[in-house]
Amino acid sequence: MKPALVTGASGFLGWHVARVLREQGIPVRAMVRRPDSVQDLDAEFVAGDLRDAASLERAVSGCGLVFHVAADYRLWARNPDELYHSNVAGTRNLLAAARRAGVERVVYTSTVGCIGFVEGGVGDESTPVSIDDMSGHYKRSKFLAEQEALQAAREGLPVVIVNPTAPVGDHDVKPTPTGRTIVDFLRGKMPAFVDTGLNIVDARETAHGHWLACQKGVSGERYILGGENLTLEQILGRLAVISGKPAPKMRLPWAVAMVAGLFSTGWAEISGKDPRVPLEAVRMARKKMWVTHAKAQRELGYRPSGADLALRSAVNWFEAHGYC
Repeated sequence: MKPALVTGASGFLGWHVARVLREQGIPVRAMVRRPDSVQDLDAEFVAGDLRDAASLERAVSGCGLVFHVAADYRLWARNPDELYHSNVAGTRNLLAAARRAGVERVVYTSTVGCIGFVEGGVGDESTPVSIDDMSGHYKRSKFLAEQEALQAAREGLPVVIVNPTAPVGDHDVKPTPTGRTIVDFLRGKMPAFVDTGLNIVDARETAHGHWLACQKGVSGERYILGGENLTLEQILGRLAVISGKPAPKMRLPWAVAMVAGLFSTGWAEISGKDPRVPLEAVRMARKKMWVTHAKAQRELGYRPSGADLALRSAVNWFEAHGYC
């Protein structure tokens, strides 16, 4: 059996995708920058970088499936061009390599940020959206990368696009921005919250959604892999129940959050250190990122659990591994 290439297997979601494939009996070739950086994963490791087209050619050679999960996921970068080199050019080069290798199917991991949002409602795969709706370089680069995947599908490469929402759970090593929110809560470093909303989903169930998309998805189609729509206040309330720690009561006015983002990001430009409050994150939080996964449920058989499972898994893992 030909292996499935998983890019980004050293990252949070990529690790879970690789783990799900192994559970399905699929041999996994994991492309990572440093093969010695991944633990608890039964896979063939190959060194590669999205910015290095030659390494992508080597990684995909001989593979039957490609799961492109890797991305430069930063809400602030001193040199924003790095995000476009990895996310846009890297995706274009990997898709070209997959075409030359004759792979059977590519699953491209986009983001819920590329979905159109409805004021006071929920968005889906058909909600109108354009690059003008993308705030910040990360979302713009992912939108352009998604366009590369859609174009490759139009040209005949079997590519299915999945749009995960906010995965949480175990093995969030870095952690992701959503995971960092959970860690800050557990450390008692979240005295206030803003009026925003996320769609929370368990990372393991999102990874299983990738496998379902590979099996049943239609080339050139997008599938939202989400879970439960919650306000940030509701998320913190559920974390309080799970952890036994008090939830913050103070809602932070948007003007104050914007000022904090401006100062934090401004200092990052001077110091070179990641901002505590990225301005891009504040701007993204202006919209409640609420969506429906009805299409994935209907066409793929994707049926996630509620957010409590995901949040409990994340809390247990962070506590067990000394994050708080």
